[in-house]
Amino acid sequence: MSDEKERAGPMDIRVKICGLTRPEDVAAVAAAGAQYAGFVFFEKSPRNVNIETARALALEAPVGLAKVALVVDADDAELDAIVGAVPLDMLQLHGHECPERVSEVRARYGLPVMKAVGVADVEDMAQIALYEEVADQLLIDAKPPKGADLPGGNGLAFDWRLLSGRKYWRKPWMLAGGLTPQNVRQAAQMTGARQVDVSSGVEAGAGVKDARRIAEFVAALR
Repeated sequence: MSDEKERAGPMDIRVKICGLTRPEDVAAVAAAGAQYAGFVFFEKSPRNVNIETARALALEAPVGLAKVALVVDADDAELDAIVGAVPLDMLQLHGHECPERVSEVRARYGLPVMKAVGVADVEDMAQIALYEEVADQLLIDAKPPKGADLPGGNGLAFDWRLLSGRKYWRKPWMLAGGLTPQNVRQAAQMTGARQVDVSSGVEAGAGVKDARRIAEFVAALR
């Protein structure tokens, strides 16, 4: 953890770049000084990677860059295959997993689990307390629109005022949804977030990361 703390930077806001698909993406994330690298295992996503690709990318990651697998309602067989092949530091559950399923995954694999919670209005905030009891971290994301193919990575933001001035949760949490190099600093200031997550906001096209935008995103928080 000492290496990761050193990478946190003067503002101590930790950054996750999600949806990496190429070795140059991992290199760009490491060079920018982010703390988390995310790999997506969801076939409908333009950022989807297979297990062999994810393993190769994870092995490229330097010490101190935490490797996160994003899955959506994955069963044990899928998770067994991923965890058995890819050197990971965390699992991110980004589907409709209930609190009991989060507990099962955490116990089965012995890895920290981050649970994504979609937020559109104040009623959605109640879900956060439920998952706080069972997850190691929370990811507060914009709820996808009805009928959307992707549970995240849609480039949509929610009303950050829902988080402004609130008493925060006991578990570490991460802000996601519609963040870009241009708005991430404002988002962190408005919400008090100490961790942020970005995917589409640092891309040149769907699923194609842009090294310059990754660097700008991290630099905006320093």
